[in-house]
Amino acid sequence: MEKSKILYAEDDDTIAFLIQDSLESYYEISCFPDGKSALEAFDNGSFDICLLDIMMPEINGFELAQYIREKNAEIPIIFISAKTLKEDRIKGLKIGADDYLVKPFSIEELILKIEVFLKRSKKAAPSPSKYKVGKYDFDPKNYTLQDSLNTITLTQRESELLLYFIRHKNTVVKRQDILKAIWGDDDYFMGRSLDVFISRLRKVFANEENIFIENLHGIGFRFSER
Repeated sequence: MEKSKILYAEDDDTIAFLIQDSLESYYEISCFPDGKSALEAFDNGSFDICLLDIMMPEINGFELAQYIREKNAEIPIIFISAKTLKEDRIKGLKIGADDYLVKPFSIEELILKIEVFLKRSKKAAPSPSKYKVGKYDFDPKNYTLQDSLNTITLTQRESELLLYFIRHKNTVVKRQDILKAIWGDDDYFMGRSLDVFISRLRKVFANEENIFIENLHGIGFRFSER
């Protein structure tokens, strides 16, 4: 099962290490030491929930949360801060945060809150039935790509792979993560199958100037529209 993705912004290296080490067994967590790098990652990646410290260099947590909320009205935001004043809590919630945890706190409490908000956001935001990919309307349920003139029927695996790429658009995805998510295994033979299906998708989009499936040697792939 694919792990939920956490964007975590924290400038205290010790706290960041402890929380990342505690959560990475359950989630795919990306940690950033300041608000600027976290903002850039949010713009270029795909995340399911944000954990934000407040007192950070470059861009503070309040400013970062405000930016995230303007871009995405649904993604859960939890502040994690040593600031205990009621005014700070109120400010954070007014900006659009879903919760505010005061340091120190237990990891168990943090995980419970993360799970609550992830479940709520999944219920509130069902997956669309169709996706726009270049000139095509992609229907993953029926394995089809359709434009004004033609319909291309994909295999089930091609459709599953394309849907995975769409959900991780503009993000580097590791080979083993794709294999485990779609094939359930990451052995050599499955890896060869993945290469075949990547090649097939590239042929499908060969005439699309803005669709790219990049091979990042030794790492994985990046699907992007430009």
